[in-house]
Amino acid sequence: MNENVLIFVTVGSTEEGKKISQALIEDRLAACVSIIWPVTSTFRWEGDICEETEGLLMIKTMSARLERIIHRVKELHSYETPEIIAMPVAGGSEEYLRWISGEVGNK
Repeated sequence: MNENVLIFVTVGSTEEGKKISQALIEDRLAACVSIIWPVTSTFRWEGDICEETEGLLMIKTMSARLERIIHRVKELHSYETPEIIAMPVAGGSEEYLRWISGEVGNK
């Protein structure tokens, strides 16, 4: 099934976020990528508790593009283990959801 999904990816800089966003749009893997800056992330990494300022990418796409997006983000990302989390879209503006499908659904 090819459903709308929202993918979250954190990035270490606005430049990295713009680079990933541009690539996903150019490759027609995403209809839109919003960059939210800054967010503060607290996490455990290699035994230490870390707090970092990051950006959050909100990637609007279709589930059929998920694996290609994961691959592309890993190619472009500076993190050893980038956060890539996909969530199904339960609903929303029908016009907007159709627009997403039109941008990435059958291309």
